[in-house]
Amino acid sequence: MTVAPAATASPRISPPPGCATVARKLGEPPEGTATPMRSWLLIEHPEAWSHDVADRVLRTALAPARLRELAELRRRAGLRPLLARRPGYRAGPRRRRTVLIGSTHPGRRWLERLEITDLRELAALDLEAVAAGTGGLGEPVTGSVFGVCTHGAKDMCCATLGRPVARALAEVAPGQVWETTHLGGDRFAGNVLVLPDGFLYGHVTVSSATRVAAAAAEGRVLPDLLRGRTSVGMRSQVAEIAVRRVTGLHGVDDVEPLGTDETGLVVVRAGGARIGVRLGRHPLGVCGTSRCAGPTTPCGYSVDELVDLP
Repeated sequence: MTVAPAATASPRISPPPGCATVARKLGEPPEGTATPMRSWLLIEHPEAWSHDVADRVLRTALAPARLRELAELRRRAGLRPLLARRPGYRAGPRRRRTVLIGSTHPGRRWLERLEITDLRELAALDLEAVAAGTGGLGEPVTGSVFGVCTHGAKDMCCATLGRPVARALAEVAPGQVWETTHLGGDRFAGNVLVLPDGFLYGHVTVSSATRVAAAAAEGRVLPDLLRGRTSVGMRSQVAEIAVRRVTGLHGVDDVEPLGTDETGLVVVRAGGARIGVRLGRHPLGVCGTSRCAGPTTPCGYSVDELVDLP
């Protein structure tokens, strides 16, 4: 009698890790990756968020001509629309929605609050004034506000890593925390945007969230977690972080990128001094695969020279 061989179980193949886990393992530096944003329009929307929820809400709120205006202001002036909800939100009809508008233009940082009962009330908002950093459109908000990306339909890492961070921040900064839609740079989740200072942090964890809140309350930044200042370009972000690390100047206004000179040096004001930073960019020589983004071969900036300038 022939005995059939025993059936063997198929090997279980685990899916690749998320992009944020891969970025950490590969040592991809977050410096110089902050999404360009100089002003904001945050609209409370306490519901589950689909991949395109922001587009759908904006289409409800604004006529086509205003949508085109918003798109142009985003491209030209860095006005960023985001949806927001409180950590631990409960979906359901709401009588009023909070709208936050603000700007991080140099010397004109501000954040204001509006309340609306209908999304179509946003049609009356002066988007040009928000983008220009004018202010005076709503009730001033004092203290810092934290926006934590938890947009899981865009990238699962933002939900799995961002939501615990949002809850942790809410415990130490009650009333100051919002979950937001896509901030960019999902591989650096948890991502935390500090308003109106305009600093974007990456790889924030439940344990480091307390440090972020404390630093913001004291007018400081944390260079070790900083992706960058959102109001400047990515090379200027890297240069600012490098200067902060070298000088130990961590106050929000202690250090400021001033631009790039004719030799390619990024000029940074550090206290009363000026420092030139020469940067390079190169592959890290590593590769990985994530379930979010597939294969990745990250690059990074190098600080090749620091020069004291007159």
